[in-house]
Amino acid sequence: MKKSMIYTRTGDRGKTSLVGGTRVAKNEVRLEAYGTIDELNAHVGVLSSYLTKEEDITFVQAMQHVLFNLGGYLATDVSTTTPPCGVTEADLQALEHEIDRMDEIVPPLKAFVLPGGERGAAVAHVCRTVCRRAERRILSLGEIAPIDELLLAYVNRLSDYFFVLSRKINFDAGKEEFFWNTVCK
Repeated sequence: MKKSMIYTRTGDRGKTSLVGGTRVAKNEVRLEAYGTIDELNAHVGVLSSYLTKEEDITFVQAMQHVLFNLGGYLATDVSTTTPPCGVTEADLQALEHEIDRMDEIVPPLKAFVLPGGERGAAVAHVCRTVCRRAERRILSLGEIAPIDELLLAYVNRLSDYFFVLSRKINFDAGKEEFFWNTVCK
């Protein structure tokens, strides 16, 4: 099997191709949306390297496949090409189930939690904030192109997942949560 070209030079002038072949600027809103999902997936890869519980690792690695599908959906020019699978109802249900499972483990919230504690918990907060940015980029794309509502629900729920996961990581490690001090001085 012949090795593929890593560089093609077709993007040297700031344009790239969507799934379906349409050429667009690399700073176009669609690229911002799926590029942020790609960035999130990279952070999730880092996060998985800090996880110690097998059920968390397995879930996060399965999520990376969903994120890749989601990126493929967002990278598709639906006016010329049928998009690949994006997010399914089963994906959303699994995510909600996992949030509920972890939320049963951690103590009730007493105040706003600040990022910190275990490294994995801090990385989960980075994932949460990148996920929120991805959601904003997808909403911007939705102003000019149709977006599957299930995809929006998944990304919205996903940031909640990272928040609860960060709490669980600290809880599992016996680390105190770092709460916001609301007292003004």
